[in-house]
Amino acid sequence: MSHAWFSKGSNHDKVADMTETLSIPSEIRPAELAAYLAARMCHDFISPASAIVSGLDLLEDPTTSDMRDEAMALIAGSARKLSDLLLFTRLAFGAAASAESFDPRELEKLAQGVFGHMRAELDWRVDLVVASKPVARTLLNLAQIAGAALPMGGQAIVAAAQKGDQVAICVEANGARARLRPEVLAGLRGEGAGDGLHGHWVQARYVSLFVADAGGELDAEAVEEKVTLRAMIPA
Repeated sequence: MSHAWFSKGSNHDKVADMTETLSIPSEIRPAELAAYLAARMCHDFISPASAIVSGLDLLEDPTTSDMRDEAMALIAGSARKLSDLLLFTRLAFGAAASAESFDPRELEKLAQGVFGHMRAELDWRVDLVVASKPVARTLLNLAQIAGAALPMGGQAIVAAAQKGDQVAICVEANGARARLRPEVLAGLRGEGAGDGLHGHWVQARYVSLFVADAGGELDAEAVEEKVTLRAMIPA
């Protein structure tokens, strides 16, 4: 890997040295997980969908004819956001047809589509020829979690490289007020949401489940203005 970020002593070497950094995921009923995931996706989709409806209402209202351009801009922007979220979620949360491997360049397009509606910027440094389904899902979900950890904007760096028969993933969120919600950290640890919001928790919990199912490991840490998420997954 040409990036210094992958050099010896970097965060990726910490991934390679992980043992039991995060606890083994606890049991969760499939129906409960499905319900929380469905609620999370509905929450993500309802905002742009509602904005499209609002734009259509403006177009249909004869008293707001002077707002036609604004209404069309609202509809167009919201439709793009909804499309980007649907394409991203299909792979990040869903089965994505029968494919078992993915082109990292296509994964970057999906991630950039979502980041186009975030305050943070995405720096994609994935050095893989192909990504297995567990690796692809981990990259997309950790990227989105990193973007959400930057409410004031900043940079999310998503990097991955193969090390032997493993793929090392390291995602950094750098920016003012970068933070990892307690329920997200709990989800990555395989724990319950506690008093936190389940919509934020369930994505992290889902990641912990499919990473563990693939025989991989997770690690996360948060310091001032920086969040780091790491994973090591069999290639």
